[in-house]
Amino acid sequence: MSKIIRRMTVHDAAGVHAVELESFATPWTLDAFKAEMTQNPNAYYVVADQDGIVGFAGLWHIADEGHITNIAVKQSHRGQGLGEDLLTALIAVGRTLGLRAMTLEVRVSNTPARTLYEKLGFQYVGVRKRYYQDNNEDAAIYWLELEGEDL
Repeated sequence: MSKIIRRMTVHDAAGVHAVELESFATPWTLDAFKAEMTQNPNAYYVVADQDGIVGFAGLWHIADEGHITNIAVKQSHRGQGLGEDLLTALIAVGRTLGLRAMTLEVRVSNTPARTLYEKLGFQYVGVRKRYYQDNNEDAAIYWLELEGEDL
């Protein structure tokens, strides 16, 4: 099975939504993903396609910064490096767009994700108290400076 990381299209929305449903306690709706593809000019999403959508990651381009909106991999495909591939693709997109920096929030309890972000150079910069509505868990804030790096 070959894996392709490519830009998401509106036709991928149902597959992306299926990954979202099994990954998050408060998932986005299918219509939200369709709207991202058709109505948000600042949205850029990538998918991992391995005979179907097995992961995705999203970025909002706001001025000279990128906000990573979500990243998820199908449970059956976790531990294979797909999350790293998706995040690396978004970082490359950020550089191509000329972004100065990228940021994201993650549950403080999500150690595997936090380890990945730190591996790829993201720095922990703070916390958003009671950020997640399903259980009032705090969010760790991460930041990656792109400006000044050797591109």
